[in-house]
Amino acid sequence: MSVYIPQKAMVIMAHPDDPEFFCGGVLALWAKAGAEITYLVLTNGNKGSDDPTMTSEQLTAIRQTEQRNAATVLGVKEIIFFDENDGELIPTLEIRKKVVQEIRRFQPDAIIAPDPTRYFYANTYINHPDHRAAGEIALGAAFPATGNRMYHPELLDQGLEPYPLRHIFFAGASETTLWVDISEVFELKMEAILCHTSQIKDPEELQERWRQRSKATDEYGREVYREGYRYMTIG
Repeated sequence: MSVYIPQKAMVIMAHPDDPEFFCGGVLALWAKAGAEITYLVLTNGNKGSDDPTMTSEQLTAIRQTEQRNAATVLGVKEIIFFDENDGELIPTLEIRKKVVQEIRRFQPDAIIAPDPTRYFYANTYINHPDHRAAGEIALGAAFPATGNRMYHPELLDQGLEPYPLRHIFFAGASETTLWVDISEVFELKMEAILCHTSQIKDPEELQERWRQRSKATDEYGREVYREGYRYMTIG
């Protein structure tokens, strides 16, 4: 199945670096095809360090710079930081309204968000609660709030009319329905990931781990790199 390529896309993720790790390959493909992409990064990532000399304020600034650099590598021009504290993201109505506001303003053809139902990866990793919360926020914003004028009616006073979002890609999904061949942009994805130097202790080990994790054999017997999604069309 060939992947849908939107003209405009919005990526709704919890932390700086999530867009690159979760979906950097597809974003590179979309940007290469001319798509306009916007990031919503819901937390500031201010707990992502074990350096005893690091402060939350310093780490927030570092991670925003890293995120901007990584986005530039992929061809993403706009990033909106919500600045919720790392590890404290909760799917409140207030945050959902802010996401609905940005979806109605930007009017993307598609969004990418984490799968809110994913709690575990194999038997080795517990999914971060912020990832699940970001997915739930995105899902609640996508349907029905974004397309229903009775939800967050105060947005109508800003000229933000309901918008019929149709395409949703859930990354890191518990049930994958779409595999995307990212072989041609895999190195670009890795370059973007490596911009997040504050989060990477061993760059060589990380690259090898992601190569192995992303490697697969396609239906023609060719070795490829791929990303998996649960892909939905609504409305």
